[in-house]
Amino acid sequence: MSRSESQTGPWDVVIIGGGPAGASAATVLARHGRRVLVLEKEKFPRYHVGESLLPFTFYPLERLGLIPRLRASAFVKKYSVQFVSPSGRASQPFYFFTRYDRETVAQTWQVWRADFDQMLLDNAREAGAEVIEGAEVRELIQEDGRIAGVRGVGPDGRSGEWRAAMTLDCSGKGAFAATRLGWRLRDPQLNKVAVWTYYRGALRDEGIDAGATTVAMIPHKGWFWYIPLQDDLVSVGVVADGRYLTRDGLRDPKAIFEREIPMNPWVAEHLAPGRQEGPHYLTSEYSFHSRHCAREGLLLAGDAFSFLDPVFSSGLMLALKSGVMAGDAIHEAMAGGDLRPERFTDYARTIREGLENMRKLVHAFYHENFSFREVIRKHPDLAGDITDCLSGDVNKDFSRLWAAIREFAPVPDELPVGLPESADATVSP
Repeated sequence: MSRSESQTGPWDVVIIGGGPAGASAATVLARHGRRVLVLEKEKFPRYHVGESLLPFTFYPLERLGLIPRLRASAFVKKYSVQFVSPSGRASQPFYFFTRYDRETVAQTWQVWRADFDQMLLDNAREAGAEVIEGAEVRELIQEDGRIAGVRGVGPDGRSGEWRAAMTLDCSGKGAFAATRLGWRLRDPQLNKVAVWTYYRGALRDEGIDAGATTVAMIPHKGWFWYIPLQDDLVSVGVVADGRYLTRDGLRDPKAIFEREIPMNPWVAEHLAPGRQEGPHYLTSEYSFHSRHCAREGLLLAGDAFSFLDPVFSSGLMLALKSGVMAGDAIHEAMAGGDLRPERFTDYARTIREGLENMRKLVHAFYHENFSFREVIRKHPDLAGDITDCLSGDVNKDFSRLWAAIREFAPVPDELPVGLPESADATVSP
């Protein structure tokens, strides 16, 4: 067993998962001079869905030093998002440069995740983090009421322990710690099913709109995503209630997907000249939240903290933002000699505020009486607030927007979740 897999590894922080949240946190911590180990169960590059970056990913990516690499990459530039009604009528695009600087925040990218995530993980290595790929974490080490690291199996198949003052869970939708600690809570109204695949040679809009994300509605408040990628590839998926997608007993993902294509003429027209490639994927139970973000010796970030319905492509932005914030918060806690869970309260409140603002917009989107067009028609002064939320500028006061949306659809109360667990809580066996 190598030194990096030894029983007493010299780590300040062990990170579960090398995806966007984990790689971002690792980079920040390593640059702070912390000894960081990332345990990633897969071997990169690996496939992952979720290709669309929101404008406000600019700031964490800038902090990570990756903007020059992205500008030099083959990733498709994205300037806007548009919405298409079930009849096939497209809205005017929401151009980000109507609100933000065109040379920075307002221009973002559609990324092939295998390449993008590899870039992030390599960046963490370059910063000084150690990364072990093919290492599967299986257990949290719980000692004297705190988390003291993790146990698992290394890439050589041998069992090992990796101990650290802090364990950061960035395990993604699998939510390793929240699941094992009984913290994982389903969102009461946002449990959808998605089926997706890829097309080569499908239509794209012209000029500056060629890289736009399109959200195309189908009956019963379902929707397609349509995301242009490099190499003439398009990511396209359909999201709706499971009962709708599996009506008449249909279960095959390919059959489900192909049945929904005619439900929106815009989607049917854009896919017609294309050629479908690869498998059809299916996932369900989209949205969940963790009851807490921290226990002594443990912090959660990215999708491991909360996974929100992806209709507005918030996942990557929240993963990158929370990863950077978690890295800073852990470093500051270590510098202050105080790793109590309460130390991470400000981190929790900031991330939850952003999640709740995006969650309110997602809930409204699924209501039968809601449309952006009607809200803006009645309240034109709120178009900027809508663009801000859709762009990922989610840590601000949207009370006027929610008041206006309530004229069309219910807006849910904030969920009382996400704060650190009390320091005197008993650790369950």
